[in-house]
Amino acid sequence: MKKVCLGLGAAVCVIVLILTVSSWRHAKPEEAPAEPADISEEPPKIAENITQDEEPGEELEEEEPQIMDEDWSSYFGGLTGAAVIYDRAENRYAVYNGELAGTRRSPCSTFKIISSLIGLEQGIILPDDSVRTWSGEMFWNEDWNRDIGFEDAFRTSCVWYFREVIDEIGRETMQKELEKLAYGNCDISDWKGEQNTNNSNRALTGFWIESSLKISPKEQTEVMERIFGENSTYSEETIEILKEVMRLPGEYGTDIPVYGKTGMGKTDGITVDAWFTGFAETSEEPVYFCVYLGQSEERDATSAAARDIAVQIISDYCENSR
Repeated sequence: MKKVCLGLGAAVCVIVLILTVSSWRHAKPEEAPAEPADISEEPPKIAENITQDEEPGEELEEEEPQIMDEDWSSYFGGLTGAAVIYDRAENRYAVYNGELAGTRRSPCSTFKIISSLIGLEQGIILPDDSVRTWSGEMFWNEDWNRDIGFEDAFRTSCVWYFREVIDEIGRETMQKELEKLAYGNCDISDWKGEQNTNNSNRALTGFWIESSLKISPKEQTEVMERIFGENSTYSEETIEILKEVMRLPGEYGTDIPVYGKTGMGKTDGITVDAWFTGFAETSEEPVYFCVYLGQSEERDATSAAARDIAVQIISDYCENSR
């Protein structure tokens, strides 16, 4: 009896051993425990050009341009005026007579830059077929008393030519384009220029000549940058055509190309606004400028004087600041 029990016990042990080995063979091996994170490692870097306070994908806000007050009175020779240089590469304005530089006045013939821009973009001015027929009316400027094309009309500041262009552009398109440019007060309500007290000839008046539209010298420089700057939305062809008619001839003796347009307005026969605005090309970005002259006691302001002052200031600025 004792031998039987021992035999049964051995058999049970063998069976248990077989089952245990079988379970080992079919069991999944244990995964090694994960290594603890190395807390000494630096956290993932934030994408370049994004500050720690910004969310990824947010655009950085552009830093406000610095405004530098300048004493350029020696250039003006006693004339009442203001000057602004907008140097985008340096992110700064250089300003003479800040109060006047921020005062809105009638743009007068500097607005021909805008009417030319829109006319070219809209196909109203066709460079190869731009001649308009003179009505036969005798105007005070003899250069206007003829059939005339775009380039000559721009350079001689022919008002009747651009009065026709602006009428063909139309109120709706003009309003939309001025708002796109953030052009001063964008007010074209006096479309025909009936507020002008210096002239009743509607071929020679409009909202841009001593009327409802106003812009400051500082705003003039900003508009020039929107047209001719690297973020311009206008066609390259239009920009090149504009630059060609705006470029000052070589006799001005500047070492850099200067582009601009004069403007002058009178009230009751007295010159109250005179302008020259545009830009100069440099080895970096263009530099945008505006010189404005108001009514002066010592001598009459003229657009030619504004142009000469601007050329001197911009030449000296680029020579000394670049």
